Amino acid sequence: MKVFIDSNVPMYVAGREHPNRAPAKRFLEKVRRGEVEAHTSTEVLQEILYRYSSLKRLDLAAQVYDLFVQICPVVFPVNLADTDRAKALVCGKAAVSPRDALHAAVMLNNGVPRVATFDNDFDRIVGIKRYDIV
Repeated sequence: MKVFIDSNVPMYVAGREHPNRAPAKRFLEKVRRGEVEAHTSTEVLQEILYRYSSLKRLDLAAQVYDLFVQICPVVFPVNLADTDRAKALVCGKAAVSPRDALHAAVMLNNGVPRVATFDNDFDRIVGIKRYDIV
């Protein structure tokens, strides 16, 4: 099963104790074992770098980025077709954030219908289903 992984999944694993940390760890373990065909995008990697850079945790930025790329070998680029589709989602009836719309556009344009995320805003996007990270 193809699943797009949002940035919040590896960041919960790397973060402090939180109710989402254990489910995120279990999910990434499934990915590591090959039970889930993991995909992500260059934008997700940018989000990881941005977040840890803003926290002045460059060591963690590099560590989370490197480990995530190892476990998730399919990294889609973001191109004009993706930003065009994201624009349609942002300006359309879904009323989602530009960041979520861009992830959804990359997913839809690359035939990945499921997203591993703790962000329920994806529930409003036609053609996208959240993977149950429990």
